[in-house]
Amino acid sequence: MEVTDIGNKEEGKVWHRKPTPGKGVLVTVVRTAQQAKTVRFLHVAFDTTGDTFLAGDHHGNIYVFDISRNRFRLVQKTGQACTALAFSLRRTTEFLVALADNTIKCFDKDTKQLVSWMRGHEGAVSSISVHSSGRYAISTSLDTAQLWDLDTFQRKRKLNIKQSVGIQRVFFLPLSNTILSCFSDDSIFAWESDTLFCKYQLPVPDCGPKISYKAFAVTRDGKSLAAGGRSNLLHLWCLDSRQLVRVIQMPTQVRTVRQLEFLPDSFDGGASQTLGVLSQDGMMRFINIHTCKLLFHMGSHDNAITTVAVSPNGRHVAAIMDNGSINVYSVQSLTQELNKPPPSQVAVVSGGDADQELSNLKVKVRSEVVQRPAKSSGRRTQVKILRPPAGSTAEDKENELPAGLNKKRLVALLKAFGEYPAKYRMFVWRSLLCLPENHASYSSLTDKGLHSAYLTLHDKYPIKSHKLQRGLQRVLSALAHWAAIFGEVEYLPLIAFPFVKLFQNNPMLCFEVVATVIVNWCQHWFEYFPNPPLNILSMAENVLAHHDKELLQHLVDCGITSQLYVWPLLETLFSEVLTRDEWLRVFDSIFSNHPSFLLMACVAYIICCREPLLLCSQKQDFEYFFHHRNNLDVTAMIKEAYRLMGSTPADIHPRTMLSDFTPLTKDQYPVFNQYPEFIVEYQSREREKIRLQEMEYLRERQEVSALRADFVRRQAEEEACYAQQELLQKAEEQRRNILAQEEEKLTQQRAKLAAMKRELKVKEIQLLDATRSRFFKNQQDLKASQIQELEQEISRKMDLRERETAAAVQDLEVRQMELEAQRKRLEQHLLKEQVRMGQEVEKEVGMRMRRADREQGSYTDLLHSSQTNMQALEESLAEACQLGLESDWQREVAERLQQVDAEQERKRERLAELHRRTLAEEERLADTVRDVAGRKWDEVMSAREQLQEQQQQQQPLTSADTDSQRQTRPLCSTRGLPHRHSASAAVSVGTSTGGPTVRLNCATSPKQAGTNMVCLNSSSPSESTSTNFSLDRGRAQLDSSERELLKEIRELRQKLAARAKEGSSASSQSVHTLPSVSQ
Repeated sequence: MEVTDIGNKEEGKVWHRKPTPGKGVLVTVVRTAQQAKTVRFLHVAFDTTGDTFLAGDHHGNIYVFDISRNRFRLVQKTGQACTALAFSLRRTTEFLVALADNTIKCFDKDTKQLVSWMRGHEGAVSSISVHSSGRYAISTSLDTAQLWDLDTFQRKRKLNIKQSVGIQRVFFLPLSNTILSCFSDDSIFAWESDTLFCKYQLPVPDCGPKISYKAFAVTRDGKSLAAGGRSNLLHLWCLDSRQLVRVIQMPTQVRTVRQLEFLPDSFDGGASQTLGVLSQDGMMRFINIHTCKLLFHMGSHDNAITTVAVSPNGRHVAAIMDNGSINVYSVQSLTQELNKPPPSQVAVVSGGDADQELSNLKVKVRSEVVQRPAKSSGRRTQVKILRPPAGSTAEDKENELPAGLNKKRLVALLKAFGEYPAKYRMFVWRSLLCLPENHASYSSLTDKGLHSAYLTLHDKYPIKSHKLQRGLQRVLSALAHWAAIFGEVEYLPLIAFPFVKLFQNNPMLCFEVVATVIVNWCQHWFEYFPNPPLNILSMAENVLAHHDKELLQHLVDCGITSQLYVWPLLETLFSEVLTRDEWLRVFDSIFSNHPSFLLMACVAYIICCREPLLLCSQKQDFEYFFHHRNNLDVTAMIKEAYRLMGSTPADIHPRTMLSDFTPLTKDQYPVFNQYPEFIVEYQSREREKIRLQEMEYLRERQEVSALRADFVRRQAEEEACYAQQELLQKAEEQRRNILAQEEEKLTQQRAKLAAMKRELKVKEIQLLDATRSRFFKNQQDLKASQIQELEQEISRKMDLRERETAAAVQDLEVRQMELEAQRKRLEQHLLKEQVRMGQEVEKEVGMRMRRADREQGSYTDLLHSSQTNMQALEESLAEACQLGLESDWQREVAERLQQVDAEQERKRERLAELHRRTLAEEERLADTVRDVAGRKWDEVMSAREQLQEQQQQQQPLTSADTDSQRQTRPLCSTRGLPHRHSASAAVSVGTSTGGPTVRLNCATSPKQAGTNMVCLNSSSPSESTSTNFSLDRGRAQLDSSERELLKEIRELRQKLAARAKEGSSASSQSVHTLPSVSQ
């Protein structure tokens, strides 16, 4: 077996030599820190492959061990001890660690990073179970179990229970969504993991002893459940039928089951048949659950197992040993040892001399292994018998020890080396003392519980380690239950403590060692109980007197008895004066020799220390010397003890008075009664009486304390009640005074409040008046501003209307001037034409006078009639023109007034349209006048030709022709004038249905006609006067309407000023009135 010390390394090899096939333990892993202190490993856990496992030590370091690659690596330093480990099944690089601060952390073993931190437990987490899918995990502590989501690392559910019922374990069943919860009252419930619905409950067995389940194991197919606890019985449940199918009884050595693990097999289909049972003795026994046959075991009493983890593939088992190391076992090697054929049984006969009688022939039968040759030459089997040596005697038989050891050889080895090897010392001691290992008897003693004499042991012997304290109490209680005197011996803890510290991991061996020491090396110690063993002390004093009289005389002179220099060494078994290594060497010799060697060792210690003892003279110095360590050569002391054993005379030698070594009996411890029973019984009775008296005293004291506490409580309650009543009276008086003061203050406050209310009311009224006046003023200002805006708008419109009127008048004047200029130009042109035509006419008149005269007679009547018709037509035409002119000017003024009230854009458009129409009409009128003038001229010319012809024909009618020509010329000249811009024509533009019309104003009276015909270049006063009159009349109408509008505005201002004081209603009416008036 190879031992690997990883120390402070962060990575390295698990083993340096390849493990030899066939060995059960592949490697032992230990970790030593500074000063060669061993750091204990606490927990291990395999991954899903079964080739890698986690291990956490006491310092919080987490290691990963890869068995297939022969490597280990430090993956995390948590700084505190772990309480549980588990791999995450979904993400294979992550693992969960439950720490001592009640938290769970998730780390990544490759990146060494913290993945998540889960809090919620109030107690230490004892186990972590991961669902087969890797999605969920359950953590269990003593008071609660919590379900975690490993994707979000959030807690989903929490199981809380009563404090009286603790949780043993909660875990997932393999290949299902079922959760099993096991409680301390042996109840087992199955839950659905998704809905947490209770599926079923396993029935608790009514018959048989209560097991108090502590350990559980489930097969890989999730169909079988094994449970064990504080008993050697195992319960096997079938989860499909939910029935208890088998009760397995373990060997008697098993009293408590610590852990259960099924050993997987590749060909069992998940229905594992091999169950590993870890018991209180540190051994893990593997049994077949069907045949109930013990297959093999791991661990031993000296090398006990604390906890194990089985790989999922069933190839390896990682076990944490009691010394804190890790043993990695190969399951294949363990099963190979199991499958070996049994050895042959060979009887070896040891014969004596030939002359001895047949009755004296001694035969010893032992189991020997038959050595078979590689090749057999015949059919007969050759057997080699190993014979004992010829010198075998009864002495050798007495020296033979269990496990094949020989006492004589061990003593020789001890004398040669001075001590036994530390590695095998416990094994040698067990062999020398012939310990029977009575598990059942020891269990019956421990089942009685702690002895009443050692309930308060920690008060008298305070020990820092609680484990040692409990172990010492357990061993002393077992001794007291074995023999009554051991409950009365005061120095028994001093005797047992060194062995308890040495065998603290195996209390049964410790008890048997102490019992063997008491039975053999403490002979006759209790005969003078409760006094020290004076007979034993006298033996030591006689030996000292024989070998060193001077030292004994010095002790006697100083008044020092053997109770002061021998008894301190015996009652502590040298534990106070020797170190651990020295004490072990001394007891190697004590256990290897006669029981009298202990007394010789005491005398040898005194003789070896004679020099300092001779210098001591005070009793206190001697007491200090024999209760403290001194500078002593233990080798010299042991040699001196051996010398005293050999040189002491037989008459004073303790060997003659002490019996030889007698081991404890097998299966049942011997009866120990080598003490004065009546004294012990008397002391027991007295102790019991004192205990009862103490209990009665404590009960009475408790009652008195309770009565006193009750009296004090009542007195305190009465005083508190009186004080409370006084306080209440004082408080009542104070409250009354406060109420009176408050009422007076309240009255004053009410008066002040009423005054304040009145002031506030007055202020409110003033504010309302001010607000109203401010509102009215604001309204007045608003109305004034509106009126001002209206006045400004009206004035603006008036100015705009005046400007438009002035512009229209100017346009008319300009048109009139243009018409006058055109008329003058036409008159000039007509004059020129008239002159030209006159010349031509004169020429033609001269030529045609004669012809006219001849025709004058015939045309006279016709001319007269034509003149008459022409005059009537001219008169009717002049009247019609006058009437049309007046009606046109009236319509034009009405249209102008309407256009003033319309929008400005519309006026401009109408003016532009009017201007365009006027130009078009003027052009058309000019064309018409030209045509009319041409026709008239032709007619005049024809008339003149006719008149000339008539004058030529009728000379007497010359004057008449001349008059007719004078009347005709003005008419012709009048009709021949162009119509555009003539002084006698007035242009009227309106919006009548017939469109724009142009009419000629002609004078109807003869005077006017005559005047017009005499002077064509003069302006027509009558026409100009009529035109001016028409414009002045429209302007007068406009001025009168504006004056009326201003008058109405002044009246509205007066009305608004009068109504402004009446309220906002009148103002709103005035606002609505103004726009209507403006319209």
